[in-house]
Amino acid sequence: MRSGVIAQKLGMTRIFTDAGEHVPVTVLKVDQCQVVAHRTKEKNGYTALQVGVGKAKVKNVSKAERGRFAVAQVEPKRKLAEFRVSEDAVIPVGAEITADHFIAGQFVDVTGITTGKGFAGGMKRWNFGGLRATHGVSVSHRSIGSTGGRQDPGKTFKNKKMPGHLGVERVTTQNLRVVSTDVERGLILVEGAVPGVAGGWIFVRDAVKRKLPKDVPMPGAFRSNGDNAVPAAPAVEAQEENA
Repeated sequence: MRSGVIAQKLGMTRIFTDAGEHVPVTVLKVDQCQVVAHRTKEKNGYTALQVGVGKAKVKNVSKAERGRFAVAQVEPKRKLAEFRVSEDAVIPVGAEITADHFIAGQFVDVTGITTGKGFAGGMKRWNFGGLRATHGVSVSHRSIGSTGGRQDPGKTFKNKKMPGHLGVERVTTQNLRVVSTDVERGLILVEGAVPGVAGGWIFVRDAVKRKLPKDVPMPGAFRSNGDNAVPAAPAVEAQEENA
């Protein structure tokens, strides 16, 4: 199980195949996504990597957090996340994960915060059908109708779908195909839509319901501090054992 990355959603576009067919893609940018800390079984009870991305203002970072970043020799990060990994997929602290951590053709799961739409009615929020367009209905065409019984049960049950706040929820979309990557610009092109607004943070990890391709780099594609080369070490034997 490999680490994921934190990317920034730039927006959607489309690319054309050799056959002339267009493929809608979401452009994700991986910029200075570095490993900040390790979580080990001996100390924490599980194995994981803490990954950070974006540059944070020093005045917005607590003194304790600044100390943790100083130990890792990493600039303060704006966004942090943990990714569970297997013991053979640990990436050194301070290493920068690059866009070719994922390869074209593999499937990924993406997680983001959906677009906030404020207070919404039942038709927009839950896809209710609304009331009749005529036959005595006036003014209330988009209302949700009855929300409970009369004497029996005499109440509205909990979790009843009703108008309310829509959006700003953590949503995961599974099995999106990686169309291509651009290491120099740090771009990952994913087929289809990704939850969240342009500029939002997206967590990208290997799909849990699909097998990894054999040529995926293990433990990942990254560059160490001060290195320009991107070492990609595909471990076919280790990948076959994990599959």
